[in-house]
Parts: sequence; structure tokens; C-alpha cells
Amino acid sequence: MATWGDTQAMALLINAFDKYSGKEGDKFSLNKAELKELLENELGTLLGKANDKAAVDRIFKDLDRNKDNSVDFNEFVTLVCCLTQMCHEYFIGKK
Repeated sequence: MATWGDTQAMALLINAFDKYSGKEGDKFSLNKAELKELLENELGTLLGKANDKAAVDRIFKDLDRNKDNSVDFNEFVTLVCCLTQMCHEYFIGKK
């Protein structure tokens, strides 16, 4: 059963996506510029290379599974899951 903290975490993810999606078009997806802004502002310290154009291009290409030149919420969640797994592995290694 989800706890209040779990619900808050999910709401934060949804709000982060919604904050950047649709600034330049479709409110249900991120274009490359919107994804770059989200990465820089929300995940910059975690990713470190969010301002590297080539890195952002690779991330965008990898996330855009259906090749529609945008990243929808389902594709965005893939990034969140991968980052969560990497953080988990990092912290397990620290123990």
C-alpha cells in the first residue's frame, strides 16, 4: 500500500514533468529544449552533464523510444527509473 511519502514522491515527479512539458507545444510531452531545461534545473547535480549538448542529444534519443521527436511521460519515467537504480547501486556500494 502506498504511503503519504510515496504519494508525495510520485506527485513531485509528475509536477516536474508538467512544469516543463508544453512550454513550446504539446503539454503532454517534452521536446529536446524542454528536456534539457528539466535536466539542468531538476537533475543537474545528479547528471552533471546536463549542459553538454551531445549528452542531452543521446539522452533524448534513448528516451524517445517511439521516435516521435518528443519524450512523453512514460518515456520520462524510464529516465527516472534508471537514475533511481543507479543511485541505489551507488549507495549500496557505499555501505
